[in-house]
Amino acid sequence: MTSPTYPFNPDYAVPPGWILEEDIEVLEISQEEFAYRCGYSPDVIREIIAGRGRIEPQIATVLERETGLNETVWLNMETSYRSKLVELGQNAELSEWAKKFPVEELVERGNISKHSLEADKLARMLSFLDVWSVGYFQDKYGAVSVACRRLPGFQCSPQVLAAWLRLGEIEAEQAGCADYDKAMFEQALRQIRALTPLDSTQGLAEARNLCQQSGVALCFVKPFRGMALSGAAWWRVTPRKPVIQLNAQYDTDDHLWFSLFHEAAHILLHSKKRVFIDAIRSKSVDDESEEREAELEADRWARDFLVPRADWDEFCGSFLGGAAEVQAFAGEQGISPGIVVGRLQREGILAWDRLNALKRRLEWQSPPPQAGRD
Repeated sequence: MTSPTYPFNPDYAVPPGWILEEDIEVLEISQEEFAYRCGYSPDVIREIIAGRGRIEPQIATVLERETGLNETVWLNMETSYRSKLVELGQNAELSEWAKKFPVEELVERGNISKHSLEADKLARMLSFLDVWSVGYFQDKYGAVSVACRRLPGFQCSPQVLAAWLRLGEIEAEQAGCADYDKAMFEQALRQIRALTPLDSTQGLAEARNLCQQSGVALCFVKPFRGMALSGAAWWRVTPRKPVIQLNAQYDTDDHLWFSLFHEAAHILLHSKKRVFIDAIRSKSVDDESEEREAELEADRWARDFLVPRADWDEFCGSFLGGAAEVQAFAGEQGISPGIVVGRLQREGILAWDRLNALKRRLEWQSPPPQAGRD
């Protein structure tokens, strides 16, 4: 019996220049030195890598000499690439889909190569996302589209959100986490709570280590321009491990610490199949009941974990509005004063412009966010 065969017809075009770029990296020389060895100017090699320059027979012969890959293979790759470009050029829908990714910012951050991007934006984005087709993208990031739809007023395309999550996935892959252990994670969270009074640089670094030891990847990924997010919680498919992804959107330690514990609540309490995208929410927004309840439950869990309800009620009953009171209560609780100020402001007990000097300001230098004072 003959097994059925399925033609491979990807919805992207891979320029042979990408193979050449990898070969040059293996040789551990610069593109300029490789061009010198070939007898060409560096611009010729850069244009080939970018997919703009064609590999002619004479160039293919030189490439075979320098890389060991047969010239016929180089010429066949060039022919296939040009044919695919013609085919894809007739599909305006795919072209528009690729344009919705934050490609300029990804280039600025060094996540993708500008030259390879110019060759075929669709192919480079699929490669970055670790998917081989638009259909596979929908399979992998379908939950992101659902999360977007569940956030009324959230101005962010699934492509931008997927790119941000992919950066977290890459960081999580490099984290070297232990196997997930729920009891260890709960213990780690108690230890992390005690880190909040520390300098944020030190506290966040230690928090990351504690999470990794309990099997949770804690990632800090700067948001793309226009993303009104506080964080995300999700589970990697392989291996099956949770990820907490934060971005310091508000630039203050109280928001960042609260977001960490909010996302931790999603990991502890809610479905492993869901992607929880926590945007800056309006109290007037009437979310879907299930989604809304999950968010409220995570808020309550984080709030009461940081400050037990009985202690909070007793403090608020005698609070007169002074900084010394906040500092004394925070000291008793063993948490950052900024966390106390933030909660007082959110609950309407303190005006938003009061006691903000007790919060630490955060600056993006390298993850985790670096901290300083106002």
